Amino acid sequence: MCGIVGVISTQPVNQLLYDALLLLQHRGQDAAGIVTMQGTKCFMHKARGMVRDVFRTRNMRALPGNVGLGQVRYPTAGNAYNEEEAQPFYVNAPFGIVLVHNGNLTNAHTLKAELFEIDRRHINTGSDTEVLINILAHELELAARDLPLTPDEVFKAVAAVHRRLKGSYAVVALIAGHGLLAFRDPYGIRPLAYGMAADGEVMVASESVALEGTGHRLVRDVAPGEALFIDLQGQLHSRQCSATPSLHPCMFEFVYLARPDSVMDGISVYQARLNMGETLAQRVISTMPPSAIDVVIPIPESSRPSAMQLAQKLGKPYREGFVKNRYVGRTFIMPGQAVRRKGVRQKLNAMPQEFRGRNVLLVDDSIVRGTTSKEIVQMARDAGANKVYMASAAPPVRFPNVYGIDMPTREELIAATRSVEEIRQFIGADALIYQDVDAMKRVVGALNPTLKSFEASCFDGRYITGDVTDADFATLQAQRRLQFDEEEGEERSRLALQSAEGG
Repeated sequence: MCGIVGVISTQPVNQLLYDALLLLQHRGQDAAGIVTMQGTKCFMHKARGMVRDVFRTRNMRALPGNVGLGQVRYPTAGNAYNEEEAQPFYVNAPFGIVLVHNGNLTNAHTLKAELFEIDRRHINTGSDTEVLINILAHELELAARDLPLTPDEVFKAVAAVHRRLKGSYAVVALIAGHGLLAFRDPYGIRPLAYGMAADGEVMVASESVALEGTGHRLVRDVAPGEALFIDLQGQLHSRQCSATPSLHPCMFEFVYLARPDSVMDGISVYQARLNMGETLAQRVISTMPPSAIDVVIPIPESSRPSAMQLAQKLGKPYREGFVKNRYVGRTFIMPGQAVRRKGVRQKLNAMPQEFRGRNVLLVDDSIVRGTTSKEIVQMARDAGANKVYMASAAPPVRFPNVYGIDMPTREELIAATRSVEEIRQFIGADALIYQDVDAMKRVVGALNPTLKSFEASCFDGRYITGDVTDADFATLQAQRRLQFDEEEGEERSRLALQSAEGG
């Protein structure tokens, strides 16, 4: 899960890209990068860290130009500690292409072999984004061979890319001397929208909040399979480049990933979470008498709309019982389980006056691994709660996600092998209530009647691309273990260095 943005303007875009990445920071905190283009020359700066840490004044001054793109990254494929895998990626032929990508290619391993054996291109990292940019470069070279690069050739190349790639991908790319290209996979799994400013400036971004927060009017979402090409004169061209497009946006965007003030595929994320709170209230009522609950308390921050609506439906007080330290990263996207466990107490503090002597219903957006929920239940007890009930605005996460969310292996998912009662015992709650899968789909989908289906594989086990096999899960699990070993090694190295410096 990453946040991407691209812009083409008549003014310098470095500050605009920086501001947009700040608005997308919730989508990735591992690394950040910006590329700008002046004439046919590209200028790049990328590094590990948060946007405000990666870009200093000297870096911003070294990013001239009126066209650019950027990305905030959380790695779901590749090495979290390799700065070379931070985006954007660059290839010098044809034309010179720079690219950022949100998603995950499920056939990356096969494509790597094709690139080496057939396309004669070398892949130097474990990132599927490097695979994607080389596929695009190869297809652009074929489409524009002996021809000037026009929108027709660009769209022909994107159509060929769609035929080769499997999985999820929202892409923004710069083609040096020609313009800005954006496209979305034929299933529309990962989000991408575009907007315009009053002066005709065009921006594409993962979420509408990045557009509106930088003075752009949201025009619409990029359709699944569609490509947009904005030339250097600011003229926007669009074409459907997939033979069989169908919209299946990722449900986890509405549950957790996206900011509540975003609108995705015609659905308000905030309203979606309110609706999930209503159906969750019905589940609570069918499980236990509301009279057993004294107060409803959200676990900040994504669960707040659902918790508010649930409290209203139950006729119970809604209280903020946890204070969040905003300067600690979200534990769900902190690499390494050891770091994740340590981060729970650092980022949340319970207020005893909201817990002491009460039967509290805690509401979270989802329960993925269960370790965070266990810590939070214990925090509520330590704060004096009489009874601690837990409700999840999302259904049990039972299956790996292969489309760009950091939960790829079954062994990490608490609901994959445990019953609800076993999960309740593990987290130490007095009751545990989950959202219903079909109810969630129904109430979120009702906000856009034209939407027929969601990508909800982590809840229902249905992989809409139809190409996911047990071998893919085994590969993902092996990658996950390797990444965990690298993270543990990085942590040991850091501690050893600190010890040596202290000595």
